[in-house]
Amino acid sequence: MSDATEQSARTFVVTEADAGTRLDRYLAAAVAGLSRTRAQALIAAGAVRVDGRPTKASQPLEFGQAVALDRESAPAGADGARALVPEDIPVPIVYEDEHLIVLDKPAGLVVHPAPGHSTGTLVHALLGRLAATGTGGDTTRPGIVHRLDKDTSGLLVVARDEPTLTALAAQMKARRTVKRYVALVEGHMPIPEGAIEAPIGRDPRQRQRMALVSVPAGGREAVTRFRVLGEHRGRSLLEVQLETGRTHQIRVHLAAVGHPIVGDQTYGRPQPPQPPRQFLHAAHLAFEHPVTGAWMTFDTPLPDDLAAFRAEWER
Repeated sequence: MSDATEQSARTFVVTEADAGTRLDRYLAAAVAGLSRTRAQALIAAGAVRVDGRPTKASQPLEFGQAVALDRESAPAGADGARALVPEDIPVPIVYEDEHLIVLDKPAGLVVHPAPGHSTGTLVHALLGRLAATGTGGDTTRPGIVHRLDKDTSGLLVVARDEPTLTALAAQMKARRTVKRYVALVEGHMPIPEGAIEAPIGRDPRQRQRMALVSVPAGGREAVTRFRVLGEHRGRSLLEVQLETGRTHQIRVHLAAVGHPIVGDQTYGRPQPPQPPRQFLHAAHLAFEHPVTGAWMTFDTPLPDDLAAFRAEWER
């Protein structure tokens, strides 16, 4: 496994999970041990280019863009990145080959390092499982194209090499990847199926939350489709399909139309009975294998905690 400090030049592909992030924030997260202040210094020194062009630290990144860091242009002291330490964290593997891994993320596991979560993440688990990961083991998002919230369980695909990462990112950008979730929401849905189309961005009043935000104000297009699977006791079980992949998209969209996810402590209105966590599970994932061209389809049932709550709800 190579360390980021050993490479004078490095190119990152902006994934769906990172689209909309400021360049300086992206670099600070992408290079282990690099502070945001150092990232800003690198950008100001012209050591960073986006799609081959110099830019500003505040530039929001777009899905599929190439961010190139040239350490030869870095100001003195800008290096100092630390290699991530692999950890022995068990994660259920659904499928694996030499190019990619499909895993069933348990609830409670953070996908990548972030403030307050410098260890114990899915990335650390992957590093513990593999001798090297899709981006060479030197970033905090090795091979991860999309992500799930900490308390959302279910299917994720992880690339084991950069061509696979780039190809999967391109599929998601073109909306050829199928991602379906099972969600239990508050209230009676007025129609059996439909779509919620509203841009999402950072809540201007609470920056840790997402909200419906107009495009001129920084929001990004978001489309969520849903189908009612059943109703009981004032709650509805839905199958939800993402057309786009914004942060907290399903939770924000459903809450915005008056049907927050049961157990959602951020966007919901908790009322008894409550599940042990938000009732949201990534149950279905399908995509074209970037190398073989085969259409890959994966399904995973509700984990025990949500299955038990559903059984009690349906009585």
